[in-house]
Amino acid sequence: MPTEISTTLITNDIVGLGLIAATLGLIFHLASRPDGFWRKFFTWVPALLLCYFIPAIYNTAGVIDGHTTKLYNPIARDVLLPAALVLLTLSIDLKGIARLGPKLLIMFVTGTVGIMLGALVSFQAMKLIHAPTVAGDTWAGMAALAGSWIGGGANMAAMRETFNVDATTFGQFAVVDVVCASILLMPALIWLAGRAQGIDARNGADTSAIDDMKRRIADYQTRSARIPTLTDLMVIVGVGLGIVGAAHALAAPLATWCAANISFAKQASLDNQFVWVVMLSTFAGLALSFTRARELEAAGASKVGTLFLYFLIACIGMQMDLLALLERPWLFLLGVIWMGTHVLLLYVVGRLLKAPMFFLAIGSQGNVGAAASAPVVAAAFHPSLAPVGVLLGTVGYATGTVLAYLTGLMLKWMAGAA
Repeated sequence: MPTEISTTLITNDIVGLGLIAATLGLIFHLASRPDGFWRKFFTWVPALLLCYFIPAIYNTAGVIDGHTTKLYNPIARDVLLPAALVLLTLSIDLKGIARLGPKLLIMFVTGTVGIMLGALVSFQAMKLIHAPTVAGDTWAGMAALAGSWIGGGANMAAMRETFNVDATTFGQFAVVDVVCASILLMPALIWLAGRAQGIDARNGADTSAIDDMKRRIADYQTRSARIPTLTDLMVIVGVGLGIVGAAHALAAPLATWCAANISFAKQASLDNQFVWVVMLSTFAGLALSFTRARELEAAGASKVGTLFLYFLIACIGMQMDLLALLERPWLFLLGVIWMGTHVLLLYVVGRLLKAPMFFLAIGSQGNVGAAASAPVVAAAFHPSLAPVGVLLGTVGYATGTVLAYLTGLMLKWMAGAA
């Protein structure tokens, strides 16, 4: 058989990495300009947004192939993400997070309920608007998407296996996931982060707990910050990547043992090595926050973690095909109705509670983005808030498969599937 020739301009991952690094460097260089056109531009278009969309344009235009590159998986997802989780949780202030109060947890639970309710609402709405969209095995694809939106990609994969989702259907819903979650919702939340102060003032939201947490983190950094030495940076990278290596070493036997000995392992994603890597990395970072390792924050541990996150975001972006949804456009409307229900419920409960915009955003991304993007959105409000996103994202991983499984059973009943 003849070998298929790639039409992608860049097929070498090292060249692709160079392009992504140069793109990120240019974005941040322009964003740091103190005046003129670029200052006004980045007032309205956050740098983080461009870190998503420019790599997506590269992929859509055929400059790079985000689906065959190994930059996202295994490098960004399996190495940089867990390393970022370690370095962002290493300096976490658990008491400070507890002081944020019950409204944060209420908004997170509201976000979860919004995803489950949104699945049922969008299914029924599309039955009335365009019945063929929800015919056949669409319900199973929606169950997989519910897994992604209550915890992340690992839970989506678990639901695919649980409900035996057809590969084509799964791929179509993966596109809906990217468009609704990464192209519509996350950029909107990042955009709102820059306007949160004015929105909270108009809504009469109490932001004192958030302000207090940011102030205490800033005071700590001011007191202890120092210019990092080569030794500091080596230790920071060594701690982050060392724990990632240990997490990967333990994840495989733990996942195998759970699959063999725990009956609900698949439903709870306990047989998934990546879930164990994320949990072990997060728990290790939390454990280190109670030790002298927390002092690495003074040398910039969270900055290194944030740098890893930005590379992760760019690699997520380079998987997006901005034209792929045109193959089945009605699914896009289903996803918009679904996500709209989730956001509307968060908005209503947030207004009733007079919750800050940060609580609404992280209540959403703790579910929809989980550990991959919840800390990114949290950091868009303030870098010191990133650990809040990490913790809630981990909760999403833990609960996502069970709740998505229940959502799938309800969708199956609504579809009348045997």
